[in-house]
Amino acid sequence: MDAHHPLSPPVPPATPARGALRRRLLARGCVLALLAAVPALQAQADDARPWLDTTRSFEDRAAALVAQMTLEEKAAQMQNDSPAIERLGLPAYDWWNEALHGVARAGGATVFPQAIGMAASFDIPLMDQVSAAISDEARAKHHRFLAEGKHGRYQGLTFWSPNINIFRDPRWGRGQETYGEDPYLTSRMGISFVRGLQGMDPVTGAPLDPKYRKLDATAKHFAVHSGPEADRHTFDVHPSRQDLYDTYLPAFEALVKEGGVYAVMGAYNRVYGESASASQFLLLDTLRRDWGFKGYVMSDCWAIVDIWKNHRIVQTPEQAAALAVKKGTELNCGSTYAKHLPLAVQQGLITEAELDDALGRLFAARMRLGMFDPTAQVKWAQIPYSVNQSAEHDALARKMAQASIVLLKNDGVLPLSRGTGKIAVVGPTADDTMALLGNYYGTPADPVTILRGIREAAPQAEVVYARGADLVEGRSDPAATPLVEAQYLRPSPVAGAETNTTERGLRGEYFRNTDLSGTPTLVRVDPVIGFSWDRGSPTDNLLARGEAGPDEAVPADNFSIRWSGQLLPPVSGTYTLEAAANDGVRVYLDGKRVIDHWRKADRLEAHAATVQLEAGRAYDIRLEYQELERDAGVRLAWRMPGAKPPFEEAVAAARDADVVVFVGGLTGDVEGEEMTVNYPGFAGGDRTDTRLPATQQKLLEAVHATGKPVVLVLTTGSALAVDWAEQNLPGIVVAWYPGQRGGNAVADVLFGDANPAGRLPVTFYKGDEKLPAFDDYAMAGRTYRYFGGEPLYPFGHGLSYTTFDYSGLRLDRTRASAGQPVKATVTVRNSGKRAGDEVVQLYARAPQGDGRPLKELRGFQRVHLQPGEARDVVFTLDPGKDLRHYDEQAQAYAVVPGEYELQVGASSADIRARTRLAVEQD
Repeated sequence: MDAHHPLSPPVPPATPARGALRRRLLARGCVLALLAAVPALQAQADDARPWLDTTRSFEDRAAALVAQMTLEEKAAQMQNDSPAIERLGLPAYDWWNEALHGVARAGGATVFPQAIGMAASFDIPLMDQVSAAISDEARAKHHRFLAEGKHGRYQGLTFWSPNINIFRDPRWGRGQETYGEDPYLTSRMGISFVRGLQGMDPVTGAPLDPKYRKLDATAKHFAVHSGPEADRHTFDVHPSRQDLYDTYLPAFEALVKEGGVYAVMGAYNRVYGESASASQFLLLDTLRRDWGFKGYVMSDCWAIVDIWKNHRIVQTPEQAAALAVKKGTELNCGSTYAKHLPLAVQQGLITEAELDDALGRLFAARMRLGMFDPTAQVKWAQIPYSVNQSAEHDALARKMAQASIVLLKNDGVLPLSRGTGKIAVVGPTADDTMALLGNYYGTPADPVTILRGIREAAPQAEVVYARGADLVEGRSDPAATPLVEAQYLRPSPVAGAETNTTERGLRGEYFRNTDLSGTPTLVRVDPVIGFSWDRGSPTDNLLARGEAGPDEAVPADNFSIRWSGQLLPPVSGTYTLEAAANDGVRVYLDGKRVIDHWRKADRLEAHAATVQLEAGRAYDIRLEYQELERDAGVRLAWRMPGAKPPFEEAVAAARDADVVVFVGGLTGDVEGEEMTVNYPGFAGGDRTDTRLPATQQKLLEAVHATGKPVVLVLTTGSALAVDWAEQNLPGIVVAWYPGQRGGNAVADVLFGDANPAGRLPVTFYKGDEKLPAFDDYAMAGRTYRYFGGEPLYPFGHGLSYTTFDYSGLRLDRTRASAGQPVKATVTVRNSGKRAGDEVVQLYARAPQGDGRPLKELRGFQRVHLQPGEARDVVFTLDPGKDLRHYDEQAQAYAVVPGEYELQVGASSADIRARTRLAVEQD
């Protein structure tokens, strides 16, 4: 037996002494020691525990394991945090893991650009590389966790990504998680992401290992789900069948049929009156019967509760649990199944055999991941931990960030010259780590903000920075106030130890409780108090780039820290002392409590006190911090006497500069998933106004009024209506949430080291555009496919530092029917003076009528060309697949005979060549 077998060996009826030894070893998570203690027992594995017999099929093994469980054990195994069953040698497992744009919430991991940014790359081969890198890190981290005896959330192999909902409305806060508004682009990006996660060949789609999957990817949220966030637990969507089949379902169908995705997550909402997590139509009729899905379905978290509590489809939790399982949802994120399925069986609502069938699929899935087999037999278990945050992955994150950046406008101001004397970098997201990350992120080892990237790219230039404004009105941004630097802090001495008078910072005492009681589990000196821990592991730190302690010195939640020492003001005067925390914080100065906010917070909240300090005097300072649950963070900052107000400081910096780089937009702090904090223009994580926040617009106009050239860099996960900037500024760049090396990538584009070629995966509407009601799921008037107005920037738009010419569009046949592939060829030439990428886009325009789209993306290729180089770009269309539309009367897909216009160009609005294809009846 392999010494690294993930399960304990079979143990037949044994002596009490042997049983006690086994229980002690399991309690310590010490499977290796157990194996060493009882090696002879392996010989009985096949007979005593047939689910460990690797010669049997995964389905047979799963059935054998399920047959040994009690009803209560079965129900508990159908929830995401499945408990251990000691008597069967079954360890605990949590199905909940995240990998939207890098392994998330599991401590240190490479953070790639947010999903919407990767979609903007229009680069499938690059996405293949990124998703393979993510899965390498996920596998390596999982086996490191196992080696440490850890089986918790965010430590497994089943990942709840990608999000392939259609970003139908720019107000949706979670649109950043998607691949944009177009079903075809979403399908191609999603398939690529699934291939990389599950260990499949990027060209053929065949498994790279015929027996074991690398990871499980999950297509979510099925289906018709894109806000409003505040209503997601209650609303019932009734789209037209044409919108359903032409817009909302194609990406899911593609990931099932072409991508081989092995898991699907149901949405919270109802569709045609049925819960998406208990839908005969979606899960049984469409997913399994029509598409042939062979994997497993899970509910979104606590969505089973919604079935009875919010949707009121049934009256009791037992009825909700039974209905969900009977309609095809095998796995419950939450606790409804574990608590109520046994009662549902007793009440006759569902049979135990039905639970066996569902649970068998879940265990077969785990077995296909190699969880029950010797690791020496599992190819993916051999990936070394060194891949995690490796230099190669760091470089790949920078490359993807470069590829994702969209140049919206350039009147010759870009690229900037490194010889520029003084560059003023202003704006609220220029030096904000959160502007790199979006949501569902891991902890990068060394995140590079845009300010830092510019400074590193132009060391000979004088780069001055002024934040200038808060992100949004009514939000006091903690990052707006400078941290108290180490040179102004001296740690308190440790009793009985020799004082180190040269040491700087504050002494931190870390406690495994929330009330600073008992003996600290870790004591150390922290140079600055500036921490932001992801909720998967507080031992990883974004801002200070250190560790809260080795070996989980503090837990993920429910801990507290006390920092103490002396504050050494450099000048006399009035200081603003600020402590920001998520959750509780208290600050004492010379024994007097000056800041007191000892309670839960939904985000990093800043609390300030005005104090008079004298230079040359040392003030005793104590900061106490309490973390309760979810995200954690704490900062100690101050504003010194004589500092200009932020707005005036930014305008003065711009006036004194040769060029201004304004970095603003949004962060995941204001747009995201079901938030409880609202600001002007934002509600529950969604947006009520698509324009640049008023605080930033005011500053941008003031900076522009100085007469200096201004380049606007936008951090965002969605479309921004920057009409004023389009009319008044010479350069506009969209950086999205660009990941850990985003600052370097933006600087690469600004200074011309990278030639931008990203394209918009969403339409940018004008600020005064009257959009359809947010809660209306009809596609009329939405996205480039159905929007008849003039956008600010169209879908597919993006500029370059070079130019490209198109010529010679031709078809290998001008008449075709379903099943007869058509090749469309166009010649693209780099007519400029720089090497660059062009994203060549193919659109089809059907004979109009019956609510068909105005046009649809049906192919794209990102090609690199040297100056003067030309290349033939070839697209292949299958009319039966690529020109189909749903016929509501026939209740089926159909290809309408007639003349279709094929368009090739640089965006949905910048069409360079057209031709026609006659489609004939089969």
